[in-house]
Amino acid sequence: MTHSGNSFAGRVAASLLSAVGLPELITRTRADYEALAIELALDKQKLADIRGRLQGNHLTASLFDAALYARRLETAYEAMYLRHQAGLPPDHIDVQARG
Repeated sequence: MTHSGNSFAGRVAASLLSAVGLPELITRTRADYEALAIELALDKQKLADIRGRLQGNHLTASLFDAALYARRLETAYEAMYLRHQAGLPPDHIDVQARG
């Protein structure tokens, strides 16, 4: 659960929650965060359902695929090097679609 807000940590946590298929745990305001925390503390079944989904999603979420992460990181390094060799300035590199 996170309050995405303007902090780096909040944005990282929101990204991770999205990656594991639990976007409903991302809140936009402090009041929403507090309300969700109370709701999950009081609703044990809802919390158990979320835990179950997380356990199920860890087998399919790319977040937990270390080999895929390594391939994408290597692809990014290669793209950066090729841009540098071509005399091009740094730019955004999308390696997600490349697998």
